[in-house]
Amino acid sequence: MAEPSDWLQRWAHLIRPGGTVLDVACGSGRHARHFAALGHPVEAVDRDPAMPARLAGIPGVSARTADLEGAPWPYPGVQFAGIVVVNYLHRPLFPHLLAALALDGVLIYETFAAGNERYGRPSNPAFMLQPGELMEAVRGRLRVGAYEDLQVADPRTAMIQRICAINSR
Repeated sequence: MAEPSDWLQRWAHLIRPGGTVLDVACGSGRHARHFAALGHPVEAVDRDPAMPARLAGIPGVSARTADLEGAPWPYPGVQFAGIVVVNYLHRPLFPHLLAALALDGVLIYETFAAGNERYGRPSNPAFMLQPGELMEAVRGRLRVGAYEDLQVADPRTAMIQRICAINSR
């Protein structure tokens, strides 16, 4: 099992102890497992119908299969103490993510950025953030605690953009 993102581990402590965390497009569940181990109830969601079986039996993790791109938002009216998104981008979700973040809730988001096509996938601009795009997505809604738009070498060379922002409205 892959280790949790360094960025996520760096900022996870900002999420209220015991607060529920939403892991969006959770894939194998590495971040859901991490937050559950920290004592957070976790709602893990992914379109892969096999995902719930991979997370079955992990205390504190509830897994849901949902089409985040072609179906309605699966958490209407629900708010979370933390929302994490790693290596996934579907721009129409930004308003849902911001609305689902509770007061003092923390958004930890990290995904590929423009320029990544030089290093491999994704290479389609639809799946890469443009310069400053995460900052714009939260402008006027969340207080930015940390932001980076850079090339990384680990776990592989890639261009990424990442943000940790808090709902302090």
